[in-house]
Amino acid sequence: MKFLIVFVALFALAVAAPAQSDDVQVLRQDSNVGIDNFQTSLELNNGIKQQAEGQLKQISSEESAIVVRGAYSWVDPSGQEHSITYIADENGYQPQGADIPVAPVA
Repeated sequence: MKFLIVFVALFALAVAAPAQSDDVQVLRQDSNVGIDNFQTSLELNNGIKQQAEGQLKQISSEESAIVVRGAYSWVDPSGQEHSITYIADENGYQPQGADIPVAPVA
């Protein structure tokens, strides 16, 4: 359930990012929800894109989790595109991208 909350929070963040114009339109929106999986994607005319897919994973005989793999991107006011890919599973949210700071090596 935590992973679904993380996914929804990230989706809301991507959609709520400041728009470059006052008239933001959905260019493409797809979703497919099954009993134990889902796929979703969204593209807006201001450069925001989001896609994710999730699947129920059996961790133990008594525990299961949703594993989500996805990506989102946006265009900053200077026109540069920023992209993040991620996986969210029983090990937590694991984003990757050039815009994520890396801890210094000791």
